[in-house]
Amino acid sequence: MTSGLTPGLPPHPGLAGGPVYLDYNATTPVDPRVAEAMAPHLTGLFGNPSSGHPYGAGPRAALADARAQVAAMIGARPHDIVFTASGSEADLLALRGAVLASGQPHPHVITQATEHPAVLETCRALERLHRVRMTVLPVDGEGLVDPAALAAALTGETVLVSVMAANNETGALQPIAGLADLAHRNGALFHCDAAQATGKIPVDARDMGADLLTVVGHKMYAPRGAAALYVRDGVDLEPVVYGGGQELGLRAGTENVALAVALGTAARLAADELADGGAARIAALRDDLHQRLATALPGRVHLNGPEGRRLPNTLNISVDGISGHDLLDAAPQIAAATGSACHSGTHTPSPVLTAMGLDTDRALGALRLSLGRWSTRTDIDVAATALIEAATGNGSGDRRVF
Repeated sequence: MTSGLTPGLPPHPGLAGGPVYLDYNATTPVDPRVAEAMAPHLTGLFGNPSSGHPYGAGPRAALADARAQVAAMIGARPHDIVFTASGSEADLLALRGAVLASGQPHPHVITQATEHPAVLETCRALERLHRVRMTVLPVDGEGLVDPAALAAALTGETVLVSVMAANNETGALQPIAGLADLAHRNGALFHCDAAQATGKIPVDARDMGADLLTVVGHKMYAPRGAAALYVRDGVDLEPVVYGGGQELGLRAGTENVALAVALGTAARLAADELADGGAARIAALRDDLHQRLATALPGRVHLNGPEGRRLPNTLNISVDGISGHDLLDAAPQIAAATGSACHSGTHTPSPVLTAMGLDTDRALGALRLSLGRWSTRTDIDVAATALIEAATGNGSGDRRVF
């Protein structure tokens, strides 16, 4: 299904012949241009970038280029970028690193209810292991933090505030600059998990006021295992891995040049795509899908999260009268996600949607449809038809009841 692709972008070989892929917020297919860029570093360019002989020169230069490419995408400087193996590790380095380096005898950290588990569970571990006090801010019905709630929670012992840029389920965009300003006025650092935002919308760490910012490769067409943490110059962190002093001394271990190159190339391609209007193309497809569903199922389709202040690729909806799992089971033509989890045959509603105040039926009915670089008009035609037929009982899929 290729109609409507960005001009010059060939079909992705991994998507050929399968169901329409609408789960880009979970992971993205690796862009063939990214794979091509990293391939030489898996074979010929094998040298250790710290080596002084010629075998180290190519990898060392490639590592520096990749660092500069990631920095350019988020308005940073190359020496502010620390490569990590995942977004979860980057979050750990930011949170644990800031708390342990703070020197505060009774450190206080603040986050919010719809954060990624990598942040929430790290905060809970700090609370359990290092006597950190943790405050979890509530969100409103659109999943947004009220700056007044943050202002009220800040104390003289607050060392760090961590709020994500964009929610992975609803796409809700938090008011990061204002929240960071409040944290700084109180003398606290501000960390932003921008895993879902980078590559989908313009992100500038300094304009946002972030002292620490997480970037994740597999959310923007690089392989899993490639990520980075922006560390503002002057911010002290306790290392996450001790040893040889790589990555500003914060993460020891010989660098994985191939994955760094993949992340750098993905960052460059994402920046180019944003400059060429890629976000508007995706938003138009998303809105067309939403409108077609709402028109065909009048009064039954409900948007979860903000209508305007969200990622251009994300559509989270609930359809009255059918659970998200049943809807997907009856629409095998598409690959998407629900917000609920299944444990021993019993579904539990999404903690994100629950924190937003949605009732159980609506939360269990949620369906996340996330588009990406290879989404096309033809994909939207197929997805709309499949979901409408599934919701009205006219499809051929097998609908299971839990």
